[in-house]
Amino acid sequence: MPTSPDSRTVTDQLVAANAEYAARFTDPGLAAAPARKVTVVTCMDARLDLPAALGLNLGDCHTLRNAGGVVTEDTIRSLTISQRKLGTTSVVLIHHTGCGLLTLTEDFRHELELEVGQRPAWAVESFQDLDQNVRQSIERVRTSPFLPHTDDVRGFVFDVATGLLREIDAGTHPGG
Repeated sequence: MPTSPDSRTVTDQLVAANAEYAARFTDPGLAAAPARKVTVVTCMDARLDLPAALGLNLGDCHTLRNAGGVVTEDTIRSLTISQRKLGTTSVVLIHHTGCGLLTLTEDFRHELELEVGQRPAWAVESFQDLDQNVRQSIERVRTSPFLPHTDDVRGFVFDVATGLLREIDAGTHPGG
């Protein structure tokens, strides 16, 4: 368990920070449904500061993060709930330069199996081409039968060195 120079664990530090936050917290009265009716799907990479990069405020959007920002079954699950129960209508997909999934392969699952004696049920979803992976993610959203709002789905690559988004042309919406 990693500790800081003050000998508290990182979790202890976070809990202490929360106590300070809660002491001055005032309920902003926001709804669970995002004000801008958008869900952003992105990578869990700690270098991505979405509110700063996208001009977002608390309550503006739903944010789904996972390794690589890949659209998986669980992402579709969350998007479905976001759209059908909380009123979102737009999806923004953001991958980024220097992503760790560019260096992994599905062999990672085999290595885990050898180490722990069980193969994970999930796929690594690694990739070698950022733009193509964004296109694949757009297509997974657009073709999901569970999502009623698939017209406003756009994908981007965030450059971690410049902070700029580069839009990925996904082509024409199937059937549209």
